[in-house]
Amino acid sequence: MALSKPTFFHHLKTLIRTHHPLPRTLPPFRHLSYATPEDAAAERRRRKRRLRIEPPLNALRSPTQPRPTPTPNPNPNAPKLPEHVSLLTGNRLNLHNRILKLIRENDLQEAVLLTRHSVYSNCKPTIFTCNAVMTACYRQSKYAELLNLHRFITQAAIAANVVTYNLIISTYMDCRKIDTAMEQYKQLVDSAPFDPNTTTYRIIVKGLVDDNKLDRGLEIKDEMISNGFEADPVVYSYLMSGYAKNGDHEGIFGLYDELKGKLGGFVSNGVVYGSVMKGYFLKGMEKEAMECCEEALGGSKIKMSAVAYNSVLDALCKNGKFDVALKVFDEMLEKHNPPKLLTVNLGSYNVMVDGYCAEKRFDDAINVFESMGEKRCYPDTLSYNNLIEQLCENGLLGKAEELYNGMSEKGVIPDEYTFVVLMDTCFKENRHDDAAAYFKTMVESKLRPNLGVYNRLIDELVKVGKVDEAKSFFDMMVPKLRMDDDSYKFIMKALFDVTKHDEVLEIIGKMLREDPLDFSDELQEFVREELRKEEREDDLVNLMAEIEREKAEAAAKEAEEAERAKASARAAVSSLLPSKLFGDKGDAESDDGVVAEMGDGDGEVKVQENSAAGEQVTA
Repeated sequence: MALSKPTFFHHLKTLIRTHHPLPRTLPPFRHLSYATPEDAAAERRRRKRRLRIEPPLNALRSPTQPRPTPTPNPNPNAPKLPEHVSLLTGNRLNLHNRILKLIRENDLQEAVLLTRHSVYSNCKPTIFTCNAVMTACYRQSKYAELLNLHRFITQAAIAANVVTYNLIISTYMDCRKIDTAMEQYKQLVDSAPFDPNTTTYRIIVKGLVDDNKLDRGLEIKDEMISNGFEADPVVYSYLMSGYAKNGDHEGIFGLYDELKGKLGGFVSNGVVYGSVMKGYFLKGMEKEAMECCEEALGGSKIKMSAVAYNSVLDALCKNGKFDVALKVFDEMLEKHNPPKLLTVNLGSYNVMVDGYCAEKRFDDAINVFESMGEKRCYPDTLSYNNLIEQLCENGLLGKAEELYNGMSEKGVIPDEYTFVVLMDTCFKENRHDDAAAYFKTMVESKLRPNLGVYNRLIDELVKVGKVDEAKSFFDMMVPKLRMDDDSYKFIMKALFDVTKHDEVLEIIGKMLREDPLDFSDELQEFVREELRKEEREDDLVNLMAEIEREKAEAAAKEAEEAERAKASARAAVSSLLPSKLFGDKGDAESDDGVVAEMGDGDGEVKVQENSAAGEQVTA
């Protein structure tokens, strides 16, 4: 049957529309429907993010460029690449958000434990989750927990990224382990499959300047520029502040001129202008310093961040311009409009607290410190320590204790330095019981005072005749600290002076039983000399002989128990062997042992077991 022309074209269009194949670029699941429109929208957003993060290879490769062939045998010793952020999806994203919630709730210990437990689970955390936990540890100055977690994830083969290296370098810099921090930097440059970033150089330069190694910081700055990085005003500001601390105004202006030359003759970042003001103040050019301040604050071309404002505040407060600093601080509070414009941060309040304390206006310092919550700024342990120390140095222990008592309400945890400052001030105020209470609270809070802090406590208690309390703290800290000979001598001398020789002998007995090496020859001679004054030198000899006898008895008992265990094991094995394995000749019993003979036609094998000596002879 013939078809008309219109009918033919109609059928042809229908066939084309029906059997048109799907585009090759679309994934096979594209033609499937979604449960809800929200799911479809979420899938579209995911694809767009994926294309932004990982563009198609054909978009990066020119048409004439040949397709690279994969290497069949990659180098197993090559450093492992860190995971991409696109892998933070599904259950791993849920785990990440759960850990972030624990951090926001200030449950850092649980966040660390959850991260550790997840490493060997079905949902392994990404390096981004580990970095978030380590960052929280760093902010709370829990450096030991941070380093332990970093060591753990390294052993678990979670590859670090540049943020991880920056955290480790910052930790060692804050702990004043500069050489270790520089080793980490060298490892990053030489071995890591990525380069350091600008933040890395900022951290290193700041740490070197804080450790009075300005020359090394200048070398790192030159190395940064030689590696192709643009001159960073923040790095230059750290170096300029180092020159200001040394009183070298020529160094400040030399770096400022160098920075201007590298940035085209004008520095738009206001972070350096505080150091420039300090340079003018050092030269006695107060007028030029104030003109620089007006240029920084009034110029629309200069970008003033919270850090830049803080540098200007610090220059004003430390050069007799506190009234001007107050006006600038009020302007900062008015301009502060988060998240659009941030002109105030925790550092701003710390600078103003220092300024008020320098002016002996301590009530105002406390008021501005407590008002920072109005601008969504919250104090940390270092901020509390700074204000508490300044109050204690000026005889305001009561106000310092009020601040300390309010730390828990703000969710801030005191550290060792907090307790040491309060303890030392209590000793100066002849409040020895309160000082001892602060030390005890510090230990009960699972903090670790060092040997110097312990020695100060014992020394002060002994001076006022509280030998029993000193002895109790000695017993508390012996398992926690590695005591040296001087620490042992001091507490023993205090006990000898109050004729408590038996307690000294108890201390020596514990030392000899737990770690005899602690009872050195020098310490032994000291104890003998003190006992000789009371004609009790034989007590030490008898004590040492008794402990040696106890050790010998314990060794003999242990050997006897081991022999008994061997005999019971042999008896158990013998009971499990079938009797028909031993020949029909019978067993010959005697006082010395039992002989069992087995014949196999080729020869004769005799096994004799001596029940007394536990020996076996095979012939």
